[in-house]
Amino acid sequence: MNRSLIAALSVAIAVALSPSINAQWPLHPASIPIGPDGKPNLNAPVPRNANGRPDLSGVWMIAAAPDTRQLPFQPWAADLQAKRAAEGGLNDPDGLCMPQGPLQYHVDPQPLKIVQTPTQILVLYESNYGLRTIYMDGRALPPLGGPQPFWHGYSVGRWDGDTLVVESNNFHGVDPAAFRGVEPKSSYGVGWLDHRGSPYTEAMTLTERFQRVDYGHLNIEMTVDDPKAYTKPFTLRIGQRIVADGSEPIEFICHENQMFLKLTGRAPR
Repeated sequence: MNRSLIAALSVAIAVALSPSINAQWPLHPASIPIGPDGKPNLNAPVPRNANGRPDLSGVWMIAAAPDTRQLPFQPWAADLQAKRAAEGGLNDPDGLCMPQGPLQYHVDPQPLKIVQTPTQILVLYESNYGLRTIYMDGRALPPLGGPQPFWHGYSVGRWDGDTLVVESNNFHGVDPAAFRGVEPKSSYGVGWLDHRGSPYTEAMTLTERFQRVDYGHLNIEMTVDDPKAYTKPFTLRIGQRIVADGSEPIEFICHENQMFLKLTGRAPR
């Protein structure tokens, strides 16, 4: 095939695909408070359910991320984090289309959606299509090692005044490098807490406190207690902002057109 024909076909394909490339989910704005200027009033009061509890439902985007450069690592965890960071994210589960760590989901630039019911709260992350179920039916958190480990942990929630308190354990972390023989077998189950490669183990218990401070802002306080990886528990704070224009998370299938393995020379031959 000559070059002129190839060029013509390329233009035709680009024109044919341009509407679908630019298409978005149709916007369907919810009923939101409007200020005197006609714009959404994100400082309006917190919406509440019939039982008086804050309604956390909505689509949220990261507004403020924590600094994780000075965590209280155990020596082996500090070494592993430094090695992962030096690789520039080569084995970050995010780029490899694998389930991510809990902080990674909260700070990614893709939105998350909270669906709140009386007995369960669902958190749907656009990033890598993550899904968490928070049980609100009064059940207790199971003992460590009790149930089959969950990628995103087993989570139970309760209300402390206007704050949703979520406790999670039995996480199943993953270090993709261990599956490829780059890391020793001891790295199996050592997950990525953040995109810097800070590790967490199956011993981690996570406590999150969700507080909707007004209509447009959600604060998440995350306390990590992992005695295998850290010398003491520590707390991180994340800010989320409501997506008020009616946008919804898209269906994100990471392996579709996945190029990361090819670009890093690890695609199957």
